[in-house]
Parts: sequence; C-alpha cells; structure tokens
Amino acid sequence: MAVRTQLIFSFFFILLSFSTVALADEQDCVYSMYVRTGSIIKGGTDSIISLKLEDLDGNSVEISNLETWGGLMEPGHNYFERGNLDIFSGRGRCLPGPVCSMNLTSDGSGSGHGWYCNYVEVTMTGVHSPCSQKQFAVEQWLALDTSPYILTAVRNYCTTESPVDRKSSSTM
Repeated sequence: MAVRTQLIFSFFFILLSFSTVALADEQDCVYSMYVRTGSIIKGGTDSIISLKLEDLDGNSVEISNLETWGGLMEPGHNYFERGNLDIFSGRGRCLPGPVCSMNLTSDGSGSGHGWYCNYVEVTMTGVHSPCSQKQFAVEQWLALDTSPYILTAVRNYCTTESPVDRKSSSTM
C-alpha cells in the first residue's frame, strides 16, 4: 500500500512539474532586433552593447550583451561594425504592453570603443500575446570622445495621454 501511495505521489509530482514548465514557456516571448551601425568612418565598435526595452507602464526586459544573448549572424561575424545590419533574436519575459521605449548602452570597452548607431528595430511576439514592433531612430554616437559624450541612447516613444486627452486634443 505504501509503495502504491508513493507511486501515485510521484506521478502527480511529475505531472505538476510538466505543467509548471509549460506555463513558464507560455509567458516567454521571442524578441528580434535589427541594429544598424552607421557608415561613418570609425562608426563601428568592439564594445559590449546592452539593451533595455520597456512598455508604457515601465515593465522592462534587459539584455546585458546582445551578441552573446542572441546574435544570429554567421560564425566569426564581427558585430557592430561600420555599415552592418546585425540581427539578434532570443527569448525573454513577455511585456504586458507593446515595446515603446529603449535604452541602448555601450560599455565603452575594446579598441574601437566609440559607436555610431543609426537605428534599432524591435519585434516582440509570444503565445497568446499580440505582436509588437517598434523602430527607434538613434542617429547618435555612443562614445565619450565625441558629442554627445555619453555611452547611452534613450528613445522613449511611449505616450501617457489618456484616451480622453487624445480625443480632446485631436478635436481642437
């Protein structure tokens, strides 16, 4: 009898484990990014590039190293070089709302530490989640030796207007 009880308990434990894994997977989204480096001379970098994505409510997903997280280019590819369009894709927690803000950061390391980024395009998609796509125009150096002398570019396209505010402002 004790063996039978133990067997039933083990069966339910395994079943519970599988359902927990299935639920966790459904809450993950796939993020795809296209990052265009400018064709400006010395516009490429060997630095580590990170990206933080946010929705309207400030929920966020952070990627500490785009290249190691989800670089999709061929083996041996040199990411973030002059004129490159680099592609990244990986999984992360789904944001409740569409991506509308980003913080792109260089750690300033490497021999070619300055970087000129044209744009970042982000797509988020997941099971039972609406697809979200946003292109962030950066057009900025991430460098300490050229203007604007910072290693971060923040682009916030979120709007905090309520539907009533939008309606009243559009009728004026």
